[in-house]
Amino acid sequence: QVQLVETGGGLVQAGGSLRLSCAASRRSLSTYAMAWFRQAPGKEREFVSAISRNAVSRYSADSVRGRFTVSRDNPKNTLYLQMNSLKPEDTAVYYCAARISEFGGNYYITRSDYPYWGQGTQVTVSS
Repeated sequence: QVQLVETGGGLVQAGGSLRLSCAASRRSLSTYAMAWFRQAPGKEREFVSAISRNAVSRYSADSVRGRFTVSRDNPKNTLYLQMNSLKPEDTAVYYCAARISEFGGNYYITRSDYPYWGQGTQVTVSS
């Protein structure tokens, strides 16, 4: 199993930027496909961005495409989400997630695909 801890959330003005990090407790992060999800109060947890275990494949939701960039540094056991041009609609708790992937290029965008989750970090965007 892998344990995940998100950091980097906070309060930012609309149009600003934040970078979220997700640190893994195990040293074999390269075997895991990873993703970011977010959940606003009273709403379902929704997919944000995914990356395959070898980083050759990436996919982002339409709502963030062109503004958010997912990346990973496997030697540092860390997943990142660079968030630019933030909007009030981006306000949510952001979670990182991981699952073992048998192929290097696979990625997953459904919540049920991921058995391992972090505790979440709050992102608040003011207008």
